[in-house]
Amino acid sequence: MKEKLLDNTPIHYWINDNKSKETIMFIHPAFANHTCFDFQFEHFKDNYKVIAMDLLGHGKSIGKGTIVDTSEFIKEIMIKENINKINLVGVSIGALLIQDFANKYPNKVASLCCIGGYDINNFDSSIQKENRRKQMKMMLKAVFSIKAFAKDNKKISAYTKEAQDRFYEMNLEFRKSSFKQLASLNGIVNKFQIEKREYPLMIGVGEYDIDLAIKVAKMWRETEPNCKFVIFNNAGHIVNMDVPNEFNSTLEDFLRPGS
Repeated sequence: MKEKLLDNTPIHYWINDNKSKETIMFIHPAFANHTCFDFQFEHFKDNYKVIAMDLLGHGKSIGKGTIVDTSEFIKEIMIKENINKINLVGVSIGALLIQDFANKYPNKVASLCCIGGYDINNFDSSIQKENRRKQMKMMLKAVFSIKAFAKDNKKISAYTKEAQDRFYEMNLEFRKSSFKQLASLNGIVNKFQIEKREYPLMIGVGEYDIDLAIKVAKMWRETEPNCKFVIFNNAGHIVNMDVPNEFNSTLEDFLRPGS
């Protein structure tokens, strides 16, 4: 994977040298970085052009702006790399951000795979308040101690010890100053109304994710009768790290059904 800096932005992204017309871009969870998709890079690199970025305020992408600028960064990467349509895979906050891109540029989307997310176009206000309260509680803990935050967050986010250990190390690298860039996330919720998607949608959640995450994933499934819905066994919130082989094969079947 070759590292690149997106022109006139602080965004660092990584891309392989595959010349395939089919492209997958992976968007990572909050407090992590692009390396959480290492198992996916290895699996898909031979048959797809594969891209991942460090979200603003994460990893090497340190600079001015807000997290909701991500849709524009995706668009600019597509322009720079001469990509017409893209398969987007997002985990947790990544699942929300790729929906925001799809809302703004639906004709640029080949497919969406949303793991551990919720429908940003139809999110119940009471659940939104509960979700926001829990997020604020975790953020307050991080203000006092990133190490204590990372220790708690790894247990909430990952199920397997290997995934917990890797996620913990990523969390330790997160800068307290980057919390302000996450504050704008609510600005993308309930702003668009989708009548009919012209691209395939996959919704996934781990069986050991928190009850709220499983609840909102199932609620979303009810409003998307044509979606592929998967509950991943032996996985928590960051499914792709907990059960990488199962995730990779499920994603491959979604991208190329019947192949």
